[in-house]
Amino acid sequence: MITIGIDPHKGSHTATAVDEHEAVVGELRVNADRHQRGRLLEWAVDFEPRRWAVEGATGMGALLAQQLLGAGEHVVDVPPKLSARVRLMDTGRIDKSDPNDARSAAVVALRNATLNTVSAESEDRVILRLLADRYHQLTAQRTRSVCRLHAVLCVLIEGGTGRSLNPMRATKLLAGVTINDPITVERVATCHQFVVEIGLLDQALANIRARTVTAVEASKTSVTDVYGIGPIGAAIIVGHSGDIRRFPTGGHYARYNGTAPLEASSGPKTRHRLNPRGNRQLNHAIHTAALTQIAHDHPGRAYYERKQAEGKTKKEAMRALKRRISDVVYRQLIADTRD
Repeated sequence: MITIGIDPHKGSHTATAVDEHEAVVGELRVNADRHQRGRLLEWAVDFEPRRWAVEGATGMGALLAQQLLGAGEHVVDVPPKLSARVRLMDTGRIDKSDPNDARSAAVVALRNATLNTVSAESEDRVILRLLADRYHQLTAQRTRSVCRLHAVLCVLIEGGTGRSLNPMRATKLLAGVTINDPITVERVATCHQFVVEIGLLDQALANIRARTVTAVEASKTSVTDVYGIGPIGAAIIVGHSGDIRRFPTGGHYARYNGTAPLEASSGPKTRHRLNPRGNRQLNHAIHTAALTQIAHDHPGRAYYERKQAEGKTKKEAMRALKRRISDVVYRQLIADTRD
């Protein structure tokens, strides 16, 4: 079996073929254009049997991975962090170069039999992830604009303004500013630009929310049956979880979304701490669901309070509730695949 590792980039892709002894038997660099798949397949015709190990097959290498899959090739997804570890721990050259990265991806595939096999993209999952990512981008952009508006208002108005700031409130505040010098004129003009920008972002967010509601309903996902998960949360969960069948158990899924605590034991003392890793978008959606359950009369709040009564801190009780919600979400996603 020949394993062909690919280090994908925006403008080009580097492929390195290795045999079962991790020896390089071929190398090719192709431009990222409409002929990329044809050139790679023509070059790999002598490597039989073969499989392709694409670094980041759900990110930068997504298009190429799907093209190879469409040609009937066997493609696996190599997480960039695994190929980076292989490169750094190699006994040979560890230079950060495209050929070395491609070889590292191939070596990861040789050593790891549990890598996810790339499958055809689900229409619902792709659409929901696009909407979830766009919502996240717009929210972050709006937060930046509001913070910048706050910063300028602080030098226009004594004490600035409260945390709750929207275009209407900002416009009223600016109307009361006394303009008596060129500096103030420019500061007010800058604030008005931020106000217009925030208004446009609010419209875009409203549009994204409406489209997300429609897409979630069309997907017929049962994740929204989990208390505290609305359309935006469902879009994040379904879109970022991908094919849930790639996770053998709820524990594997919890490690992926960062709700499984990390062991931090030392000597005879056994303890665990917060997991800062995993998919942070998924973790945020589950955290929001946990906060909603705690804020209302729900079994989740009773569970949270029971954990505190057992001696856990509020943070530890929250981590336990998030893990419980993760398991429920996992079961709902698995059930959706059987419908």
